[in-house]
Amino acid sequence: MSRFGEVIDRLAAVIESRRGGDVTRSWSARLIADPTLAAKKLAEEALETALAGVAGDKPAIAAESADLIYHWLAVLAGARVSLDDVAAALEAREGRSGIEEKASRRRYAPRSRRRRAT
Repeated sequence: MSRFGEVIDRLAAVIESRRGGDVTRSWSARLIADPTLAAKKLAEEALETALAGVAGDKPAIAAESADLIYHWLAVLAGARVSLDDVAAALEAREGRSGIEEKASRRRYAPRSRRRRAT
């Protein structure tokens, strides 16, 4: 396994160990308990990572990517989606062009924005 994979596995385990913890003492516990907060933080970190990328600031890209991945793992933990679930989704896309794969996916919209059949 790569160094990155080992770090991700350790971090995911730490985040999962905070499930049910005191939300006043653990940021991970708070994110797992509040999926809306976790999603907002994930979006914020994604934007900061993108802006660092546009600026070409390598140290900022690395730092913001670390924040992004932490919050992504917290969102996964809160939704009880495992890294193996994500790996399966990635494996299902292997061998397909990105354009073809993207065209085949249905859009995932927040429930409040999904249109209902009338």
